[in-house]
Amino acid sequence: MLTPEQFFGFLTAAILITLSPGPDNMMVLGVGIAKGRARGIAFGLGCALGCLNHTLLAVIGVSALIAASPTAFTALKIAGGLYLIWMGIGALRSRGGAQAAGVVPDESARQLFFKGLLANAINPKVVLFFLSFLPQFVVASRGDANWQIAWLGLIFTVQAAVLFGLLGYFSGAIGQWLNRTPRAGMWLDRTAGAIFVGLGLRLIVAR
Repeated sequence: MLTPEQFFGFLTAAILITLSPGPDNMMVLGVGIAKGRARGIAFGLGCALGCLNHTLLAVIGVSALIAASPTAFTALKIAGGLYLIWMGIGALRSRGGAQAAGVVPDESARQLFFKGLLANAINPKVVLFFLSFLPQFVVASRGDANWQIAWLGLIFTVQAAVLFGLLGYFSGAIGQWLNRTPRAGMWLDRTAGAIFVGLGLRLIVAR
């Protein structure tokens, strides 16, 4: 199990990152606006559950590194920290302007669910993100890193499912708000960027 500090620290970061405008949540909004709440929710849930695949890969990869070499695990965390800083700088430079509307194919809710699931599960960028992000909250000295990674991935998946579901349900109102106030997307991006940079710096300077 996770400590309260791990749980609440990770949950806060995960929520802010999930809310930051990106391809997944913008597509959820686009589907909801164009095709209705049910399809927006279905696509969002598919995207969220795709995170379970990345959690499994992270559990296998990180656990193998710890078993093979604590030094290698430290190197992974530092490399991940640098990657998060790079992502954070990009988000901090964002000027917003994300648009929620878009043309989406005429597919059923079931088809859109599996489309979101597959698209997220095979996305190499999301794999790299999970391998960089989840280990930042692992306390290797506890000796149960695989379970910590599993819990973190499950928490990320659940909060993403809730938020994406809400995005799909309220897609019309949220999409109109974002399109009227592009600066809102900019500040969401900058908040997530600050989190990325902070996590990366913490890892690089930690001993």
